[in-house]
This record gives sequence, C-alpha cells and structure tokens, in this order.
Amino acid sequence: MNVLSIQSHVAFGHVGNASAVFPMQRLGVEVWPIHTVQFSNHTGYGAWKGRVFDAPMIEELVDGIAERGVLPVCDGVLSGYMGSADIGNGILSAVGRVKEANAAALYCCDPVIGDVGRGVFVRPGIPEFMREHAVPAADIITPNQFELDFLSGRSSATLAEAKAAVAAVRATGPRVVLVTSLHTEETPADAIDLLAADGEGTWRVRTPRLSLGINGAGDAIAALFFVHFLRSRSAAKALGAAAASVYGLLKRTQEAGSREILTVAAQDEFVTPSHSFPVEAV
Repeated sequence: MNVLSIQSHVAFGHVGNASAVFPMQRLGVEVWPIHTVQFSNHTGYGAWKGRVFDAPMIEELVDGIAERGVLPVCDGVLSGYMGSADIGNGILSAVGRVKEANAAALYCCDPVIGDVGRGVFVRPGIPEFMREHAVPAADIITPNQFELDFLSGRSSATLAEAKAAVAAVRATGPRVVLVTSLHTEETPADAIDLLAADGEGTWRVRTPRLSLGINGAGDAIAALFFVHFLRSRSAAKALGAAAASVYGLLKRTQEAGSREILTVAAQDEFVTPSHSFPVEAV
C-alpha cells in the first residue's frame, strides 16, 4: 500500500507528518511525505524556527513523483493542517492527479480548524476553504467535535444531534466520517467517545478519558483510521483498530509524563494494541 501524506512537519517532536508517517510505516505502508511547513517544533511551545512552503512547491514535488510513474499505484492521499488556502489548492490539485491516475484511490482530509475550548486557531479563510472545497472533495474526513459542529452548522450536544451533524456533513461529499473526540450528554465524565459513520451505519467506541493535553494525537488517529479503512473498507473495523492504538499511545505518554507524544517508544501500540474497546452500533 502507498499513501501520499501532505502535512506540516517538525524536526523535534511529533505533529503533522512527524506524527502520521511513522505509524503508517509501522503498519507496513509505503508513505510518500510532502511537508507543507518545516518547523523546529510545534507552535504550542510559543516559539519555533522554520518556514512555510507554498502551493507551487507541493505541485513541483508531485510532478517529480509523477515522473517516476508511480501515481497509478498510490492508494490514497492524506492531508492535515493547511497553512493557507493556496496550500489547500495545491493539495486538492495533488488529489486530482492521483485520482486521475488511479480511480480507486481515496482522499482522507483531517479538516484542522480548531478545538473545543480554543475555538478557531487557523488563519482566516481556512475554515471556509475546508467547508467549501476540501471536505466536499474528500472521501473520508476526521474532524473533532468542534470541527464537526462548524462543518455541519449544527450542535452535537447529544448523540442524536451528533449523528445528525455527521449525516449533514456526509451529504456534502465525504462518505466516511470519523469524529475523533466527542463528549455528548450521554458520555460519562470520565470517558471520551469516538464516532464513525459510513453507508453501512454509525458506530461508537468509548474509552477512558486521560488527563493530558498533547499535540499530534489527531494527526496519528487520522493516519491510523485511514490505513485501516483502506485495508478493511469498514468504518467500524477501522474505528476499533485506530481507537485502541491511539488510546494505548496516549496512555503510555501520560504514564511517562512526556510533553511530546511517544510515537517511537510506544510503536508496538500501532501493531498490537495493549487495550481494546467494543465497537457499538448506535
């Protein structure tokens, strides 16, 4: 399996491609990473070095990959944080080229916009670009609860409302939706829900809530879910596998007291998770 992953990248720590690429490789996937930015570390530290790249550079790298004659064997494209609408257009251009070469290829978009408690944290214009262009072009999207509400124009305070929001987003284009963190009126205070839906139904996995705030977990779960879906073509199976791996990864990170997610030290969680959780039809 071959996946083109177009995301931000950091030299130190694990966010963007630095969080997504290795888990996919550990699962036996050949990953072709293109970086939209190259920073010394994630911006949560408050200071960083590096630069943002532009859409022409993304297109130039895709040109080079295409010249190798390998786009027909690209199984999917994964995208995450987009620093500008210009970069987003470059990513969608790459998606179009891959799908032209391989009609069976899928596009998974992690629509990074903001988060509960933080609000929107991307540049002006990006939320609208996600809603109007990237999400409709995607086969799979992996929003958090804040992003689900924004994209659907609805509230997800209850499970029924969350399901309606997912259905509204699916009606705009993507056939598969993974909500990576969901807390509704039905969710116990000490738990967190993950919700996935495709044409076959809607499923929920509930895991214990961990007391850590860490960067890069969303990038990892989007990558894991995408790979497991590409292999199984089942949102339910992909949800169960991705949730187990990410919970184990985060639990190991919490136990170590690390500020950075333990992508390398906890790598066995990607292949043989130490915890599993029931996948419940809802």
